[in-house]
Amino acid sequence: MADKGVVGKGMRVLMRAVREEPGPFAIGVGGAVLHSIVTIGSSYVLGKIVARIAVPAIEQGRVSFGAMVLAVAAVLAVSALKVAGMIARRLGAGAMQFRLQASYRRQVTRRYLRLPLSWHQKHSTGGLLSNANADVEAAWYPIAPFPFAVGTLVMLVVAAVALFATDWAMALVGLAVFPMVFTLNVIYSRRMSPRVTRVQELRADVSTIAHESFDGALVVKTMGRETEETERFAAKADELRDGLIRVGRIRGAFDPIIDSLPNIGTLAVLVVGTWRLSTHAATLEDVTSVVFLFTVLAFPIRAIGWVLGELPRSVVGWERVAKVLAATGDMEYGGESLAGRTGPAALEFEDVDYAYPDGSEVLHGVTLAVPAGKTVALVGPTGSGKSTIASLATRLVDPDSGKVRVDGRDVRDLDHGALARTIALVQQVPFVFDDTIRGNISLERDAVPGDDEVWAALRTAQAEGFVAKLDDGLDTEVGERGHSLSGGQRQRLTLARALAGGPRLLVLDDATSAVDPRVEAAILGALRESENPASVLVVAYRRATIALADEVVYLEHGKVVATGTHRELLENVPGYANLVTAYEREEAERAREGAFADSEEGVSA
Repeated sequence: MADKGVVGKGMRVLMRAVREEPGPFAIGVGGAVLHSIVTIGSSYVLGKIVARIAVPAIEQGRVSFGAMVLAVAAVLAVSALKVAGMIARRLGAGAMQFRLQASYRRQVTRRYLRLPLSWHQKHSTGGLLSNANADVEAAWYPIAPFPFAVGTLVMLVVAAVALFATDWAMALVGLAVFPMVFTLNVIYSRRMSPRVTRVQELRADVSTIAHESFDGALVVKTMGRETEETERFAAKADELRDGLIRVGRIRGAFDPIIDSLPNIGTLAVLVVGTWRLSTHAATLEDVTSVVFLFTVLAFPIRAIGWVLGELPRSVVGWERVAKVLAATGDMEYGGESLAGRTGPAALEFEDVDYAYPDGSEVLHGVTLAVPAGKTVALVGPTGSGKSTIASLATRLVDPDSGKVRVDGRDVRDLDHGALARTIALVQQVPFVFDDTIRGNISLERDAVPGDDEVWAALRTAQAEGFVAKLDDGLDTEVGERGHSLSGGQRQRLTLARALAGGPRLLVLDDATSAVDPRVEAAILGALRESENPASVLVVAYRRATIALADEVVYLEHGKVVATGTHRELLENVPGYANLVTAYEREEAERAREGAFADSEEGVSA
C-alpha cells in the first residue's frame, strides 16, 4: 500500500461510490458547487461594500440609508444561498455515505452466509467482524467531504478565472499556492498509506483477541488465565496505540503546513495588492475582493486535503472488504424441491469421501443409510468422522466425491428452502440467542409456530417442565447465550427450536450430552411417538442412547467398519464392544463424581 498509486486507487473507490449512489452525489455536489460559487461571489460583494460604502462613509462621515439597506440585503442574500448550498451538500454526502455503508454491510453479511464452513474455519471471528464494520466504515469514510472537495475544485477554477479577470499579478499568487496545497496533500497520502494499512490490520487483531477472550471467558476464569489474556490483549492494544500515534505524527506534521499555505497566500496577496494599488494598477475594490477571497478559500481547500488524507484508509478498508466479496467457494443450490413429501425422510450416503481444506482426509468411501422413520446411531472413537457426517447430512459442507441423498435426491440438487424445511441439525454445543424462550424457538420463520406448537416442541424436548416453572414462561428473557439456563436446559431448548420447524430428518450431534440419561431416553421416545415423527441420525456416546437406536453404524478412521443392531455389534465387533464399555465406565465415573459432590454439598450444608 505504500506505492504511489494510492491516490489513483482511492479515486477509483470514490468513482465506484458515485456510480452506485448517483442521486445523493448529485445533490451533494450541486449544493457544494452552489456554496462555492456564492462564496466567491461574496468576496466581490464584500469588496464592493468596502470600496463603495465603507470607505466613502469614513471619508464623508455619513452613509445613505438606501446604500445600507442594499448592502444588508446583498449580505443576507449571499448568506441564504450559502446556507442552502451547505444543507444540500451535507444531506447529499450523508445520505451517500450511510447508504453505501449499509449496503456493503449487507453485502458482506450475505457473502458470509453463502461461503462454505471451510472458508469460515480459516478466518477469525474478530477479523470477520472487522470486515463487516470497521473496514466498511473506512472504505466509505472519505464520502463525507467528497462533494465538498468536488465543489472546491469548481471553486478553484472559477476563482482562478475571477482572479485573472481582476488582476493578473495577484492571480499569479493563487497559481503558486493552489498547486502547492495539492502536491502536499498527495505526499501526505503516500506517507500515510502504509501506516493506515497497519492500523486497520491491528484493529482486526484487537477485535479477534477480545472476541476470543469474551467467548472463552469460562475457560479463562477456570484455568486462571486472566493475567495472560490481559497481557495478550494489552500487547496488541499497545501496538494499535503506537500505530495510531504514528498516524497522528504524520497528520500533525502536515496539517499545520497545509493549513498555513492559504494564509501565506493571503499575506502575499496583501503585499502584491499594496504594490499594485500604489501604482494605480488595481483598485481598492480589487484588492479587498482578492484578499477576502483568499481568506474564505482556506477552509474549502482543506476539504481536498481531508479527502486525500483519508484515501489510504479508504483503500485499505475497500481492499479488505473486496477480498471478502470476491471470496470463492459458494455452495450453489439446485432448483429441485421436496414439496408435497410428508412423513419421515430417508438419508443415504453413497461412497462418500471428505478431506479438510488443509488436505487431511476424514472420510473414506462411507456408505450408510437412515431409513425413513428409523433412528440410526453413529458410534466411533474421537476423530472417526461422526461430526463430519452430521455436517454432510445437513449440507454444511459437500463431499469431495460420492453422494448424499435425501428421499433419493442429491442434496446438491435441492434448493435451500427444501433443505431447511426437511433437515434440522442440533449440535453438542447449543447456541441460545439473547431473546425470550418463544423467540428462540420460533425464530421468526416463514410460518411462525404458534404457542401451541412451541409448547408441543418443548414437550417433545422434555423442556416443558422447566419452562412452565419460569416466572414469565415463554416470555422469559434467557440472556446472552442463554446464561440464565443450565447446560442441559440450553440443549433441550435448542432441540425444541429444531423440532418447532417440523423437520422430517433430525440430526443430533451429541445434542443431549448435558442432560440426564433418563431425560435423554424420554426425548428419543417422544420423538418416536410424536404426531409428526422424523427420521433420526444421532451421534451417540452413551450406551443407553445407542441401545435405543434401530441400527448402529460403527466408524473407525473415517470408514464404516460395521452396521447392525447394538446387540449384534457387541457380539461380533470387538472394537465396538471395547469402545462402548469404555463409554459406560466413563459415564459411571461421572455419576460417582456427581454423587460425591452432592454428598459433600449436603455435609457442608
